[in-house]
Amino acid sequence: MAAGRTLAYGLLGLPLAFAALPIYVHVPRFYAEVAGLELALLGAILLGTRLLDAGIDPWLGWLADRVPRPTMVALALVPFAAGFVALLNPPVDHVALWLAGSLALTYLGFSAASVAYQAWGADVGSTSAQRTRLTAAREGFGLVGVVLAAALPALLASDLGEGIRRLSWVLPPLLLIAAVTTFSRVGAGQPVHAPRQPLLPSLRLVINDSAFRRLLGVFVANGIAAALPATLFLFFVADVLELERASGPLLALYFVAGAASLPLWVNLSARFGRVHAWLAAVGLSIIAFAGASLLGAGDLWPFAAICVASGLALGADLALPAAIAADLGERQGQAGACFGVWNFVAKLNLALAAGLALPLLALLGYEPSGGDGLSSLTFAYALLPLAFKALAGALLWRWRHSLEI
Repeated sequence: MAAGRTLAYGLLGLPLAFAALPIYVHVPRFYAEVAGLELALLGAILLGTRLLDAGIDPWLGWLADRVPRPTMVALALVPFAAGFVALLNPPVDHVALWLAGSLALTYLGFSAASVAYQAWGADVGSTSAQRTRLTAAREGFGLVGVVLAAALPALLASDLGEGIRRLSWVLPPLLLIAAVTTFSRVGAGQPVHAPRQPLLPSLRLVINDSAFRRLLGVFVANGIAAALPATLFLFFVADVLELERASGPLLALYFVAGAASLPLWVNLSARFGRVHAWLAAVGLSIIAFAGASLLGAGDLWPFAAICVASGLALGADLALPAAIAADLGERQGQAGACFGVWNFVAKLNLALAAGLALPLLALLGYEPSGGDGLSSLTFAYALLPLAFKALAGALLWRWRHSLEI
């Protein structure tokens, strides 16, 4: 496969990930401090909308096996862009209702586009090596989008809240440029021959694949370990490290390290297998979380080193599991349904992280912006993820032979 086609496919991952960072990282703190929502109510809204979003993914995956993937992607981009602009520009009144509605619209477009886009990549690649490269290209451009989203608020305005509002207007033109490039350079790929089954039997076919079930088990544990610090990153940097103004550069450093590591993980997976490369990344993450649990006020450079280490591991988490899932989906003949279930699990992890971690912190006495309960925040940000990463590593080692396709 030509490198230009691979890169053209991956480019659409940039605006999708550009929007994902504010949704999952900035929105909790933005609505807590700028919009003034209580943590418990904010957590409930995030949990409810994310559960609703996750719940439609299996249906979207089933649908993506029955309509042209590029068509589904194109149609989904409109509500995605409109909802994102609304989400980051809330009114003064009825903030909770606005948050729920704009999140629902954004999630609908984002989910439909993402599921079809991932399945499209499985069709375009004809071998495991090609699907790994396509996945790496998609995630690499996605990390570039994340770095842009992390850095731009501070560049667009001196006030973080105003910078986030302005960030919303960058997405529509960025999305248009990427979409035109991807649709003009990437063909439809291999024709889809999905089993002619209703939704539930189709999903049962996915779940009945023992290798896919085991991959999901590892993915769940690993995903919770990633979702907790993603939700709490800004709180940790501002209140434990007391380095709020450094949050943008630190996020950028984390994602730049992840993007830079993708060629390394692709090469390591080709030499040692994707499972063993992923295991090495899990071990690196455990070391990073253990180090984060020891930090306190002013520890900028140690935390920067931790951001680099955990960012390097992120590259493997993004590229390798999804490439294995793409192979399993093509083997079943319904990559859309596989990625529908895959994204359902990924979003369930994020929903649980936001919906349970924030109320738990409130229960334990944590208050944002220099309040009490900093030890509880450190526990939720570093030690809980460490435990889930260890579980993921143990499961991955136990099932390594069935997952190496």
